Amino acid sequence: MIKKLKSFLLITSSFVLIGCGAYSFTGADTGNAETFQVNFFQNNAQLVEPGIDILFQNTLQDLIVNQTNLSLVTSGGDLTYEGEITEYRISPMTATAEQTAAQNRLTITVNVRYFNKLDEEKDFEKRFSFFFDYPADSQLVGTVRDVAIETIYERLTLDIFNASLANW
Repeated sequence: MIKKLKSFLLITSSFVLIGCGAYSFTGADTGNAETFQVNFFQNNAQLVEPGIDILFQNTLQDLIVNQTNLSLVTSGGDLTYEGEITEYRISPMTATAEQTAAQNRLTITVNVRYFNKLDEEKDFEKRFSFFFDYPADSQLVGTVRDVAIETIYERLTLDIFNASLANW
């Protein structure tokens, strides 16, 4: 009886593991792609913040590496991401009784071109935008700036990932 139970559990476990093997918990659908590349995203915003272009490229690369089994290459990737940062804007959001801003908003917009060599129907060009609100009495420097950009890039790269690879 115990031998039959062990055999049953072994067979059941095998089916469960095999069944889960084809499923990606991130929802990423990379098809037959094995490689990807993220080209430099030129900062074309009117207000230029140094270094945000390289940081964006690295953040997008890290997300794709961590969420898929694709290999990062510098050229000839099956999947290619390219584009430019088109907006880096700070604007007042809410006013106080004294007619001054109580909160400011940093907005970053990125234009992305996605190319899939293996399935050209999935190619697209889209704009992605996100924002971060911070107190008006704070300057957008140091930790406030770093947290704002990190928060915005986390959301932007996730939106880009979902638009290009998620199969929800």
